[in-house]
Amino acid sequence: MDFALIMFVLLLVTGVIWLLDRFALAARRESGAAEPWWVEYAKSFFPVILVVFFIRSFLIEPFKIPSGSMIPTLHVGDFILVNKFTYGIRLPIIDKKIIQLNNPQRGDVMVFHYPEDPSLDYIKRVVGLPGDTVEYRNKVLTINGVLQPQEADGEYNYVEAGLNFVHTEKRIEALGNHKHALLINPEMPTVRLNSVAEFSGRENCTYDTDLVRCKVPQGEYFMMGDNRDNSRDSRYWGFVPDSEIVGKAFFIWMNFSDLKRTGTSIN
Repeated sequence: MDFALIMFVLLLVTGVIWLLDRFALAARRESGAAEPWWVEYAKSFFPVILVVFFIRSFLIEPFKIPSGSMIPTLHVGDFILVNKFTYGIRLPIIDKKIIQLNNPQRGDVMVFHYPEDPSLDYIKRVVGLPGDTVEYRNKVLTINGVLQPQEADGEYNYVEAGLNFVHTEKRIEALGNHKHALLINPEMPTVRLNSVAEFSGRENCTYDTDLVRCKVPQGEYFMMGDNRDNSRDSRYWGFVPDSEIVGKAFFIWMNFSDLKRTGTSIN
């Protein structure tokens, strides 16, 4: 069951018990009589649940990074914080936006509901905005005909699940005015054609072994992982609608396997 729904149910139950006791049950108890245990618990937990539910629904939500698709920006085991109001205020549970604020920008690291299974949350970098033409050819991005430059930044090696050693090239990419690190594995193709799914808007995309080119529909976004050759992203499952956005990742608050990463901002 969805955690937000669980919190909402607990909030509703404890709130109803608190109100019932305040306006009915308390008046019927004898003077000095102890409160029933279920009333005492409800009154104690209701304000705590209310505060947690409000913060998590409207302000900040914690997430844990489960995969290496965003290395070197995010590592497996990073506990991150996501700003829930940057892109607008949404009603909890039903995830309906009621107040529009800022729009996602190229370079933002964004959490969203995975289009193929909205019960899952994914995190990738915003590459293409609504109306953009995104081309990824031979490991280099072009957006609306403008090359997004990359600078070599040495090598980057890591060990993934199963103790597989991975050797990559580290590069610094500029998405407009935003610069960030990414990894390229020269042994991997630009796109694995046999992994491309049938998705809504696929007719907007052209594929070849060294190329993917997509016209981003209005109200949707093209997402890519920073670990470019180890990321299943918009190249494979399509675009992210605005309605599926959760928020903008901005802070790593803990990584128990690498404490040096604790307290760092997400670029």
